[in-house]
Amino acid sequence: METRDRIVSAAAHVMRTRGLARSTTKEIAKAAGFSEATLYKHFRDKTDLFVAVLREGLPGNLQPLLARLPERVGQGSVRATLEEVARAAIAFYTDTFPIAASVFSEPALLEAHRAALRERQRGPAAITTALARYLAAERDAGRLDPGLDPQSAADLLIGACLNHAFLGEFPGPRERAEEPVHEVAAGFVQTLLGGAAPRGEAGAAG
Repeated sequence: METRDRIVSAAAHVMRTRGLARSTTKEIAKAAGFSEATLYKHFRDKTDLFVAVLREGLPGNLQPLLARLPERVGQGSVRATLEEVARAAIAFYTDTFPIAASVFSEPALLEAHRAALRERQRGPAAITTALARYLAAERDAGRLDPGLDPQSAADLLIGACLNHAFLGEFPGPRERAEEPVHEVAAGFVQTLLGGAAPRGEAGAAG
C-alpha cells in the first residue's frame, strides 16, 4: 500500500474510533507508521485528511456515484438510480456520522472546520446539489413531474438517509433494528416518486 493510502486508512480508523475533534495528526501518523513530517508531505492539515477519508477511505461508492449521475440522465430507470444513491448515502452517513459528530461539541473547532471546507469548496451540501442537478435534468427530459422542485426532492431523499443512519447509530449495536438497507432505500424512493412521476405516466420513473 502506498504511503498516502496508508495514511488515509489510518486516519479513517482513528477518526472513526475517536471522532474528528479528538483525532490528531500525530496520532494518525503514528497509526500509519510514519512521522508527522511524512504526513504533512501529503496533507496540509487534519481537514485535508478528513476530506480524503470521505472521498477515499470509507467503504461505499457515494462520491463516484454522484460524479457519474450526469451520464445517467435519460438512461435506465430513475427509480433504480435513486435507490442506488439512497443505499450509498445510507452507508456513507453510517460511516461518517461517528467521525463528524464530535466536531459539533466544540464551537471554535466547528467554525475552523467550516472555514477550511469553504476554502476547499467542499462540504455536505455538495451531495444534495449533485443529486438535485440530476433530478432537474430528468425532469427537463420529461421523466419526472414538470412541477418537481429538484432541490427539495434531493433534500428529502438525502435527509431521510442521514436520519436513518443517525437513528441506527443512536441505540447502539445491540439494540439496532437490522432492516435491510435495500428495503429502506426502496421505501424512501417509492415515497418520493409517488408524487414525482409525470402526470399520466406513472411508470416512466420506474
